[in-house]
Amino acid sequence: MKPLTVIKVGGKIVEESESLNNLLSKFSTINGAKALVHGGGRSATKIATQLGIESKMVDGRRITDQAMLQVVTMVYGGLVNKGIVAGLQTRGINALGLTGADLGVIQSDKRPVKTIDYGFVGDVKQVNDAMLANLVDLGIVPVMAPLSFSAEHGLLNTNADTIAAETAKALSKHYDTTLVYCFEKKGVLFDENDDDSVIPTITPALFEQYKEQGIIQGGMIPKLENAFDALRAGVSKVIITQADQLGNNSGTTVILE
Repeated sequence: MKPLTVIKVGGKIVEESESLNNLLSKFSTINGAKALVHGGGRSATKIATQLGIESKMVDGRRITDQAMLQVVTMVYGGLVNKGIVAGLQTRGINALGLTGADLGVIQSDKRPVKTIDYGFVGDVKQVNDAMLANLVDLGIVPVMAPLSFSAEHGLLNTNADTIAAETAKALSKHYDTTLVYCFEKKGVLFDENDDDSVIPTITPALFEQYKEQGIIQGGMIPKLENAFDALRAGVSKVIITQADQLGNNSGTTVILE
């Protein structure tokens, strides 16, 4: 199968013009087919505040009521997404911005209420891999916003790491797929205060060990869980690295054994 790279970039990277331009320049040099998935949470929080809408977070997850859903739709599906698409077009890359509703590419179920009511938040149920693969085969770069779709509820706020993993899993049916999570650090670190203490490789056994030791904690836990899930579903390789190092074969490689 032909190679394909799915890049996921965090909100901070795409929300600042200098880091966004650096990212898009590096992204444009990646050979072969590719897709980009982005966040945008800081911008959503900032604009919600300007509109007098309170942002509520639980364990790093955004509570999304009707008012906040309107904000994230504007920010993720509009401001951030179209800024990235425009930046890629100026670099000669044919890009198409997508939410899960566009072409019905990502369908979700509204998250059920257990101990916490997250509101209009989606858990991915199905990805239209054929539709995404058709776009890629046409030479189009999908730019995926962290919004999925429910026939019953409409647009749903959905974690960007999950969107990236589900997109990579879907495309792995058609391509030899690598998933790259880009964020502010050089990789998963032994010591969060030492940017050079990169863990080169993580297996499920090491993941459990590092969790027990407190080396891996917080938001890195679900990121790695998504990574292992993607590998088990057919993704060839998962890399966690710094956006500035994109394409340099650096960072942390996640493997199953």
